Amino acid sequence: MPEILDQARTQVLGDGVGLDQAGILAVLNLPDEHLPAALQLAHDVRMRWCGPEVEVEGIVSLKTGGCPEDCHFCSQSGLFTSPVRSVWLDIPSLVEAAKQTAATGATEFCIVAAVRGPDDRLMKQMREGVAAIKAAVDIQVAASLGMLSKEQVDDLVDMGVHRYNHNLETCKSYFPNVVTTHSWEERWETLRMVRDSGMEVCCGGILGLGETVEQRAEFAAQLAELNPHEVPLNFLNPRPGTPLGDRPVVEGKDALRAIAAFRLAMPRTILRYAGGREITLGDLGTRAGLLGGINAVIVGNYLTTLGRPATADLELLDELKMPVKALSATL
Repeated sequence: MPEILDQARTQVLGDGVGLDQAGILAVLNLPDEHLPAALQLAHDVRMRWCGPEVEVEGIVSLKTGGCPEDCHFCSQSGLFTSPVRSVWLDIPSLVEAAKQTAATGATEFCIVAAVRGPDDRLMKQMREGVAAIKAAVDIQVAASLGMLSKEQVDDLVDMGVHRYNHNLETCKSYFPNVVTTHSWEERWETLRMVRDSGMEVCCGGILGLGETVEQRAEFAAQLAELNPHEVPLNFLNPRPGTPLGDRPVVEGKDALRAIAAFRLAMPRTILRYAGGREITLGDLGTRAGLLGGINAVIVGNYLTTLGRPATADLELLDELKMPVKALSATL
């Protein structure tokens, strides 16, 4: 057994204290023959510190495309030649999407907008949309609207939004290679305000943007410092017309190593399968991740890419005897 796994068994599984950056890097560099042991340990950590339940979430795009930012992986940027064009969703369609999400057994419904940050029109539509959803559907509402002001954070709390997603996307040292129209620090400041407001923080990113293994470890350590309630883990699904459109997808074993490493860095965090797992891991890899530290999934399609059918994920959870988390009346 590699020394890092012995250390993690005592420190992470036994004491609930995540690995530091050096330890995370050691897990990311484990040879293939030790990957099953790392995944098993990550699963044991998840069961010990999070329990067997899996949180299911659906997402919908309130405002798609036409974003002024230049996130190099994103087909919603108005600066690239990708085929996504600007579209707004009306309130009845938003409510219908929430109903369809709830029908899968999901407890989370996240409203996403492709913007730098919300303007008055978007905040007004959010207020109307959240109120309409809460009146029609028994589901928790989360939001992802870009960078926020303190006033906008307070408005979202007042609307009843209980969780806010704002991904750092990658580590601080690599971020300027991925985004040039705003800084990593600007994203961090929004996350700090969200955390201070009492809303749950959802923050993750995308692996396979061209970062090194060392930078992947840096990213996990920075997320652990933030201590978010939830970390959505995406794997790059290269989009035509974007600057990263020709990048190779992450190798399945590297993706599984990352899942184990991120779980051993953050033993108590909800670690969610998000975009790209279908092409990076496929069905068998998806199963391995759920038995290797993952305890949440996004069901159905993503913002600009297709996902697995919700029924496929729910059937797999049932087969693995992993109960879907019930809606909490305390939130």
